[in-house]
Formats: sequence, C-alpha cells, structure tokens
Amino acid sequence: MNKSAQAISGHSVLHDIIPKLKTVDRLVNQTLAGLIETRHDAAQTAHYEKLKAEFQLELTMIRMNLEHLLKRYRHELEAVRNDTHQDVLLTLDAYEATAIENAKQLYRRVQALQTQGVT
Repeated sequence: MNKSAQAISGHSVLHDIIPKLKTVDRLVNQTLAGLIETRHDAAQTAHYEKLKAEFQLELTMIRMNLEHLLKRYRHELEAVRNDTHQDVLLTLDAYEATAIENAKQLYRRVQALQTQGVT
C-alpha cells in the first residue's frame, strides 16, 4: 500500500466509483450467473463459478473500505450530492486508496470481459 496521502474528489466517488461498482455487481449477479446456468461443459462452468466468486470477494472488500470512506466524509459528500457545483477533496487512508484503485481495476476487467464476450 502506498503510504503517501492520496485524495479523490467527492464528485468522483459519487458519480464515477459508485456507479462503476453497481455495473460490476450487475454483471457478476446477472451475466455470470446466467453463463453458469447455461453451460453444459463442466470446465467452463467451473471457470465461471470461480470468476464469479473472485469478483464477489473483491467487491466485498472494496465495499467495506468504501463504506468507511462514506461514513468518514458523510457530511461533505451529502453537500456534494445536494449541490452539483460544489466539490470537495477527500483524503484517503491506505485501505481506502487501495479499494478505490481496485474498484477501477475491477471495472476495467469487467469491461474487457464484456468486449471479449466473457472468457
């Protein structure tokens, strides 16, 4: 983990990170579940089940740290949500910074799976 202070804008958290996590969650719960149900090849089914479990574990860890960030900056984020012209810079602890980076990587991974037709 990077020990130097990292920051992210409140607007990015509310309008970029959270929507991306919802997209990943939807893919994991709908698309991969559907692929698992329709596979007749045991190896493919096992691959998709492992991938789904991997994504769910990563999402759980990201959510835990994101919830911590949302609680710490509850008032600041509420102000950003209520006034679209206002933004604040949120200082991340090492775990929150890791969670934000992991959320971005997971989203990119999901995007790549979608463009490849899920492999």
